[in-house]
Formats: sequence, structure tokens, C-alpha cells
Amino acid sequence: MKTLKELAEIRERMQNKINIRREDGVEYRVVVGMATCGIAAGARPVLTALVDEINRRHLTNVIVSQTGCIGVCRLEPVVEVYGASGEKVTYVNMTDEKARKIVSEHIVNNRVVTEYTIGANE
Repeated sequence: MKTLKELAEIRERMQNKINIRREDGVEYRVVVGMATCGIAAGARPVLTALVDEINRRHLTNVIVSQTGCIGVCRLEPVVEVYGASGEKVTYVNMTDEKARKIVSEHIVNNRVVTEYTIGANE
């Protein structure tokens, strides 16, 4: 059993290693639906592709996180991209190839990939 002091030290060390909670300088937050419906539809390779592409491009203005069910299971895998000013774009029926395009077009060039959005799908 760890003491509260030891747990606080571990927490501080880990937060210094990862930049998942700090938002200074962050322009985009990418959220991947990773409930059982998303995972069954292929969300894990999508998440991996997003993280790999962001790391490959050395992008530091992006946070990638996971969430549970986003609520449109029939359109999984779902990826939501939030801009710095709070706008949200919901991408559906994602694949690893589509995820890489989202990084190159939306995140790097600030151009929404309209054909992958929930509006285009409906």
C-alpha cells in the first residue's frame, strides 16, 4: 500500500511525462469513441493511426483522448475534433486511412474533410 504522499509523487511524475491534461498551446482536441460499439467497429486502429500520425508530424498542438459511447453506434468508429474556440466536427465510419487524412487536412491545414462528417453521412 502506498502512502498519500507517495501516490501524489507518482501522480506528479506521470503528469510531467504525458501532456494529456495540459492545454496550454493546444489548438485541437481529438476524441475517439472507445466504447464496446466503437472498438467492435474498428476504433482501436483509428486511435492508433491518429496518435502515430500526430507523433510522426511532431504536432504539439493536439491532444488525443478516448471516451465512451458517443451515441451514434451505427456510425462507429466516431472521432470528434474540437477546435480551440470550441467548435466541434464529428467524423463517422472512420478507418485508419481516413484518420491520417483528418490529421493532414483538418489538423495541419485547417480544412474540414466534409465527406467524412456526420452531416455528409446523413
